[in-house]
Amino acid sequence: MNILAIETSCDDTCVAVIKASGKKKPRFKILSNIISSQVEIHKKYGGVYPFLAKREHQKNLPIILKKALKKIKIDLIAVTIGPGLEPCLWVGVNSAKDLAKKLNIPIVPVNHIEGHILANFVGKIQNSKFKIQNFPAICLVVSGGHTQLILMKDIGKYKILGETRDDAAGECFDKVARILGLGYPGGLIVAKMATKIKKEQVPRKREQKSKIKIKLPRPMFNQKNYDFSFSGLKTAVLYTYQKSKIKNQKYKQQVCKEVQQAIIDVLLKKTIRAAKDYRVKTIILGGGVSANQELRKQFKVQNAKCKIPVLIPLKNLCTDNAVMTGIAGYFNLNKKTKNWKKIKADANIRI
Repeated sequence: MNILAIETSCDDTCVAVIKASGKKKPRFKILSNIISSQVEIHKKYGGVYPFLAKREHQKNLPIILKKALKKIKIDLIAVTIGPGLEPCLWVGVNSAKDLAKKLNIPIVPVNHIEGHILANFVGKIQNSKFKIQNFPAICLVVSGGHTQLILMKDIGKYKILGETRDDAAGECFDKVARILGLGYPGGLIVAKMATKIKKEQVPRKREQKSKIKIKLPRPMFNQKNYDFSFSGLKTAVLYTYQKSKIKNQKYKQQVCKEVQQAIIDVLLKKTIRAAKDYRVKTIILGGGVSANQELRKQFKVQNAKCKIPVLIPLKNLCTDNAVMTGIAGYFNLNKKTKNWKKIKADANIRI
């Protein structure tokens, strides 16, 4: 079947068409995957403005829908209903409902968090040794709006073990970038700045006195739960930066490297502990922050140490996209309906 997928939970207008087949061994072929980014629009504000994002979705969605649907017959529509920014979600939901009525085809409502998790299965099911039965799994979904540890007993069976009590990891990256005057989006910029400082880098003798050591806290690192808190880390960066007499590029690079490592340390420790506590067969990553190269590298190192397979999506499927929405829709065919009035956006929906 051909599935049209629509994703408008934040500031990316995403449309994809995937060809899906098979039950026990699902196979997916991406027929189109279009993302219209709003980064340049929101950059001057240092973050996403929901109603501005909504306006851009309204402008962009009809254009990319027309482009994606060219000469393709659609059997089903999958649409993200939440969580996310409610004004943005409604643009996608209303467009999906209108199109479903016009084509007289069913809609499947999709949870955005589940989409991030199932993004891992695009290639894994088709061309690797991964078996769809490799459960239970621990899922770490980490993005600008969410940081959650989820026990996955099977596809569609989830239990949230812990989540952020304040700022999400991606939100922390954005706020740190703003404090340092680096721009938006913060995650990409902080990661790029961090790569400028190498672990093995040793200062020359004449530079020795001016070398600055920056040590930031690892919030909730030793607490025996699965929750997170990154607000304190952001505040520590603010105070450290305000007190520093040196605010040059090298100093900012060192701050970025330490912030990135602090976040990775917390995410790694909590995830590995949950994986061991629940004796899982797989660790699954998802969300925009899972595109971070250093995070991916360190999780793969841990994979070798603890011998628990780690699944990480392709980089282009870590950030918001409609391919993951289509895949999640296929795994939730039991929720499809032609009662289009039932489909509603819910900004705070839980997995």
